[in-house]
Amino acid sequence: MVKKKPAGTPAIAALTAAGTEFTVHAYAHDPAHPSYGEEAAQALGVCPAQVFKTLLADVDGSLVVAVVPVSGSLDLKALAAAVGGKRAGMADPALAERATGYVLGGISPLGQRRRLRTVLDASASGFPTICVSAGRRGLELELAPSDLAALTTASLSPIARP
Repeated sequence: MVKKKPAGTPAIAALTAAGTEFTVHAYAHDPAHPSYGEEAAQALGVCPAQVFKTLLADVDGSLVVAVVPVSGSLDLKALAAAVGGKRAGMADPALAERATGYVLGGISPLGQRRRLRTVLDASASGFPTICVSAGRRGLELELAPSDLAALTTASLSPIARP
């Protein structure tokens, strides 16, 4: 009997299927750490502005994915404006997990259960590569921001605040 090697996460499978260049970084996740994103930046030895977190928001009744640097926070008004909406609020965590197929702290903008409208903070374009969750706590993907935007059909907009 031949055992198949696991493909990893849906995010890794999506990048592999698309033929996109990326690097996977694994680190030991500490459940007691207060911030998943800050923990990833420290573990990888990169600036927190280069590590991006994936958040889900409800904009006028529709889920929207926001990808912002871990060094800042999501500006909900800017996100609503970026997608032509009027009002935005953070999505219920359980709904975010169901919609994406990932657990909190491991939500990747790639390989989600269903394609959701995605907005990538414009600061990402200032880096040759950025890091995002690979779909599991303790696992990050490093890729070009233009590749992330193309694969998620994300728009770039200033949606983060320091």
